[in-house]
This record gives sequence, C-alpha cells and structure tokens, in this order.
Amino acid sequence: MRLQTLLRGKYDSLNAILTLHAGAGGTEACDWVSILYRMYIRYAERHGYKTQELDRLDGDEAGIKSVSFRIEGENVYGYLKAEKGVHRLVRISPFDSNARRHTSFASLEVMPEIEDTEEIKINPEDLKVDTYRSSGAGGQHVNKTESAIRITHIPTGIIVACQNERSQIQNREQAMKMLMSKLVERKESEQLKEAQEIKGEIKKIEWGSQIRSYVFCPYTMVKDHRTGCETGNVNAVVDGDLDAFIVDYLKKS
Repeated sequence: MRLQTLLRGKYDSLNAILTLHAGAGGTEACDWVSILYRMYIRYAERHGYKTQELDRLDGDEAGIKSVSFRIEGENVYGYLKAEKGVHRLVRISPFDSNARRHTSFASLEVMPEIEDTEEIKINPEDLKVDTYRSSGAGGQHVNKTESAIRITHIPTGIIVACQNERSQIQNREQAMKMLMSKLVERKESEQLKEAQEIKGEIKKIEWGSQIRSYVFCPYTMVKDHRTGCETGNVNAVVDGDLDAFIVDYLKKS
C-alpha cells in the first residue's frame, strides 16, 4: 500500500513500451543493449508481467543496436519510468583481444502504452508510412511479405516501427499505439521541463548524463547517480533484481 501511494502519476497504472538504443562503443555497446534487454525481461518475469518484442535491429557483429518491447502488468509504467535515461557499463571487453577495460553507453526510453486519448490528435497527412520485410526467425512468412511498418511523424520527427505481428494491419495498429505513446510522453516531458524552469530547477535529461553505472572491473558495483542507491552484487542486478533502485527513486522523486 505504501508503494501504491508513490504511484500517483496520470499514466502510472498503464503498461509500458521500452526502447533501448546502443550508444558510443560499437559492438561493445550493442552487447550492452542485449544485456539490458535480458535484464528487463528477467525483471518482468520476476514480477509476473507479460512481455512482447515489437521491433529489433541486431548489431553487425554481435548484440542489438536497438529493440522495442512491451511489458504488460499492473502499474508497470509507474515502476519502470524510474529506468528512463542513459545506462553506463564499465568492464573488460570480451571483444578486445588485449583485454582492455571499456566504457559503453545505452539509452532507454520508457513510454506508457496509451490506447487512445483526446489530448493528442494525429493528422493522417502528418504521417509518412513505409513498409518493409520483417527480419529474424518466423518461418516462411518472414522476408517474403512486406508486413513490417515504419511510421514517421513529420512535425516532430518521431519514428516508430513494428514487425512482430504477422499482418501489416496488426503491425500498423501497434505502431500507431507506439506513436501515440511517444507523443504523449513528449508532451509530458515538455510540461515537466516548463514547470522546472518556473521553479528554477533545471535537471539534465539529455543524452550523456547517465542515470546509473554498472561496473564489472576493477571492482563490482551498480550505482544510481540520482539517488545514491548502490550495491556490489552486479550479477543480481543484471539478472533483473531492480526493486531497490526503483523503490528508492520513487521515494525520492
């Protein structure tokens, strides 16, 4: 009940759509995205949430360049909004023959899944819709029909894509949900920024200001730079044990 009172946001009770992007670091950064993706899937499994991959772009050599996925359950967005931002990894790279220490970055977007809202109106004329062939496992259907959808919202430059469904119509419906969610999240961010400027509190929310560091070498530690919460059990964290960080953020935000 105490945690429920912390989830007072307008969209906190909704499902969440998460998107991970590799930052600087090449193959190492792509591998970091795959580790984070697994971490959030494990977190969802621990809490009995359902997950669904929506779109994925694999790295050239290993790992994942970007991936979008949906997590369904009670108050998912309320909890996972705490994870929004840049995540930093420090470790001995398995891709470096000289066994040097590398620093990699990945960004995570977290949006509430919004079915429909009167707050945002999308003009069909503002949309550029492209179709392409799906990639990855899927049998005869994959790579034979242009069922995957990419939608560009021209006024904002927001791009969403979906390729997990078998039909173009289903992929378009899911992509439109993602676009609606991104537009609502963008509006919320603008309102929050405006409120912070009025209060005189300007927090860095741009790319490059990491919210959390995961250090595997020369010592093991995961530290949240916003709250100061930290643990030395980095393996448990990347296995999905994120509750301490999420609850600490909710208490202090």
